Amino acid sequence: MPVIQKEISVAANSVNDNILSGSSFEFLRSNSVVSIGLTGSATGLVANIQSGADIVLEESPLIVKTTMPVIPDDFAYNDVGVAGDRLVLRVRNTTAGALTVRAIVQVTSL
Repeated sequence: MPVIQKEISVAANSVNDNILSGSSFEFLRSNSVVSIGLTGSATGLVANIQSGADIVLEESPLIVKTTMPVIPDDFAYNDVGVAGDRLVLRVRNTTAGALTVRAIVQVTSL
C-alpha cells in the first residue's frame, strides 16, 4: 500500500495549491481507495480535498495537533478513485504567522 507522508510550512496568509504536488502517488496508478488524515499546528489552517472529479472536503478547518495524523483516529476523509485521478490537498493559512500542516495519505489498490 503506497503511503504519502508530508509536513509542510504554509506561510502567513498564503495558499499551497497542492501539498502532494510532485509525489510519486499524486496520480493514482490504479483504481484505489484513498484514506486521508490531516492535522494543523494551530487554528487558522483550512483545507480542500479533491480526488479526480470528486470533492471530498470543501474548505474546512483542520484538526489541531502537534503530531502527524493518528491512524485510524484522524482519518476522516475517504474516497474511491480510478486510475489517473489526481489527488489534490489544497491548504490555506488564514493567520498572520506561518503554520505547519501534516498529512498522511494511504492508497489501497482495488
